[in-house]
Amino acid sequence: MGTVTLGVSIAVPEPHGSRLQRSRLGFGDAAAAGIPTHVTLLPPTEVVAADRPAIEVHLAAIAAAGRPFPMRLSGTGTFRPLSPVVFVRVVEGGSACGWLQERVRDASGPLATELRFPYHPHVTVAHGIAEEAMDRAHAELAGYEAAWQVTGFALYEQDAGGVWALRREFRFAPAPSAAAPRVA
Repeated sequence: MGTVTLGVSIAVPEPHGSRLQRSRLGFGDAAAAGIPTHVTLLPPTEVVAADRPAIEVHLAAIAAAGRPFPMRLSGTGTFRPLSPVVFVRVVEGGSACGWLQERVRDASGPLATELRFPYHPHVTVAHGIAEEAMDRAHAELAGYEAAWQVTGFALYEQDAGGVWALRREFRFAPAPSAAAPRVA
């Protein structure tokens, strides 16, 4: 049986996604061309290809239990020296991301996995490039700000060349309106 590499993430919408991807490419991170700008919920994970239907059912159930939430990015941070990454910080929406990623990786589900590092929602803007370029990314995006309403997440698959392609989007149930009648 064949395997595939999957990831689950929240896409950074336009115009923010393209701007951050262009910045990442400009810092010399060539891998950015094949990585849509995102907040990771499940890092690259190898699974049996035949398990994809069960994975999609699992993710659909998580989306059905989720609700839209505000996301705000502000400033930069880094995981150096532990990991060669510079990122834009998630300053609002992080707890909702944490809730989602825990359910995606739940021990009873098809994507049960342990993380190498504690979960820290962020948007990578430089990874594994020269230290000087990492410093430049950290400085140039220090004042970056973006905000939007997260309405769901997506399943991505990585091809043999390392390029990530969207496979399916999972939308949250709409937030209940204040005017909606209560059902007893």
